[in-house]
Amino acid sequence: MAAVEVNKINDHEKKKKCPSPDFSVKHSLQNSWTLWYSHNDTKSDWAENQRQIATFNTVEDFWSLFNHIKKSNKLDQGQGYALFKTGIRPMWEDEANTKGGRWLINLEKRKRDKDLNKYWQEVLLLLIGEGFDEHSDDVSGAVVNRRVKGGKIGVWTMDAHKCLSVVEIGRKLKERLFIGRDVTMNYQVHLDTMMKTGAVANIQ
Repeated sequence: MAAVEVNKINDHEKKKKCPSPDFSVKHSLQNSWTLWYSHNDTKSDWAENQRQIATFNTVEDFWSLFNHIKKSNKLDQGQGYALFKTGIRPMWEDEANTKGGRWLINLEKRKRDKDLNKYWQEVLLLLIGEGFDEHSDDVSGAVVNRRVKGGKIGVWTMDAHKCLSVVEIGRKLKERLFIGRDVTMNYQVHLDTMMKTGAVANIQ
């Protein structure tokens, strides 16, 4: 067989074995998520300050969104983001949150400027990747806020009375974010927060 014919056959076989990648294929997430933006406008009702930015349900759409919005540590004072499962609003009064609480991570100003966006990104990846394992269904979303004296990240759970789930979610957060003694982290029940009674548990 002529060399040119052999080459044609080899080229044909390579094309069969190595098809061109289809970049139009996206990787679905287990849940659909909605990103919200909040701003501190004292002239408006708190709920009116919450605005939906976008909803996504694929890995690619998440990164497309995340890479084109302002970083959380670059937000203006009083601004913030919230990522919640689609259909759940980032507020205590939502039916999915009324019995819940939040793991609250507080960063001082110096650490806010350095680590807030890194922590927020890791929290988002935990959420959309169902990184809390069997307890992922108990998480409704997360919130980040930039304050004058620092920054806050809250990971919201749906039922504060599910003690084992709450503790394991907190441990996973502490492990994934490499949270040390220089960062304050505690769990607050929404009802207690509304009544201004403060935090009800701490993770050691």
